[in-house]
Amino acid sequence: MIREFTIDEFTFLLLAARWTLLLSIIALIGGALAGLVVALARAARAKLWRGAARVYIRVFQGTPLLMQLFLLYFGASIVGLQTDAWTSASIALTLYCSAFLGEIWRGCVEAIPEGQWDGARALALSKPQQLRLIILPQALRIALPPTVGFAVQAIKSTSLASVIGFVELTRAAQIVNNATFRPLLVYASVAAIYFLLCWPLSLASQHLEQRIGRKQERLQVVSA
Repeated sequence: MIREFTIDEFTFLLLAARWTLLLSIIALIGGALAGLVVALARAARAKLWRGAARVYIRVFQGTPLLMQLFLLYFGASIVGLQTDAWTSASIALTLYCSAFLGEIWRGCVEAIPEGQWDGARALALSKPQQLRLIILPQALRIALPPTVGFAVQAIKSTSLASVIGFVELTRAAQIVNNATFRPLLVYASVAAIYFLLCWPLSLASQHLEQRIGRKQERLQVVSA
């Protein structure tokens, strides 16, 4: 029996959006922690650390997230590990985000002028102290806009978790569409929800980028 698309179906989509948000938060927090390690490894002097981080980034950036989800969800059972859709999606998205955030932050660390490193060494600071007290605070300001911008991509990437049965927003849309046979109305509603989730982050990214740009212009004028 075909159902009508009513407020109940729309409420179901809204409730599913909370799992999209929660999965995004888990992926971004886990990816941020792992990405910081990757970024520091990429900026390290030891070739072993740089090489390992480079391989890690190329593997997760060079393979589709969909394949990573399939490998974690279906491949884990082959080696005797049982994982549910929630766990597999969280791990896959965390690894995916860490590779991209690590590369973003590595670029931000390397964007700090060499004079800042020289000044930190002149103060007789150790390498960890140089990073913690001098380099990372400056790199953080540069990294904020692209990091917030990547968060938008991470939210949209959670839609791929629907292929392993995780009921987030996209999977909920498939369920509602199969019951109502109103694809235009269902997926237009879903697109609107995704837009409402991502648009504030896009605005925040633009605002941060403009604010940092103005601050850098003022510093250049003062230094001149």
